[in-house]
Amino acid sequence: MSALICVARIGAAHGVRGAVKLWTFTEDPFAVKRYGPLLSKDGKRQFELAQIREARDHLVATFKGVATRDEAERLNGIELYVAREKLPATDEDEYYHADLIGLAAVTTDGGALGRVLAIHNFGAGDIIEIAPLKGATMLLPFSNAVVPEVDLKGGRVVIALPQEIEGEDRNPPSASPGLVRKAHGGRDP
Repeated sequence: MSALICVARIGAAHGVRGAVKLWTFTEDPFAVKRYGPLLSKDGKRQFELAQIREARDHLVATFKGVATRDEAERLNGIELYVAREKLPATDEDEYYHADLIGLAAVTTDGGALGRVLAIHNFGAGDIIEIAPLKGATMLLPFSNAVVPEVDLKGGRVVIALPQEIEGEDRNPPSASPGLVRKAHGGRDP
């Protein structure tokens, strides 16, 4: 089986007829219905959406075979996955987190730096987290200035280490499923 990508998370029960709150991690929230059966993280359980509708900051969904509030409550917190090949192709400089996590991180001169541990976004843009060969993890802007090359086929990202990250240590301490775009503009360190 190919890599699984997290596309949604089931929340609390909604009403008494088996509906749940559903948070999606897709650009189009309703795309989760087009992917077919959704899987649990271990791939052992399948969930087929029966109906979905928009709510304030989430969707309200029902799954086939879930008809009561008690059944819906037991689903709370389950993350839903699809096989990587079911997802749409990405544009240039656009990557799924799962495509980046685990890649080797090398410096611009080819020296080993570590591995990509995670991609984060705390509200001010995407951040790539690198687990270096030794020392504390590094949180760096995921921008063309800092990550000039992503070589998925070669299994690596090239990191141009900035001289200083606005008053932070060069190796600050460490801080989910999704799509990330490299920033092209703005102020890079």
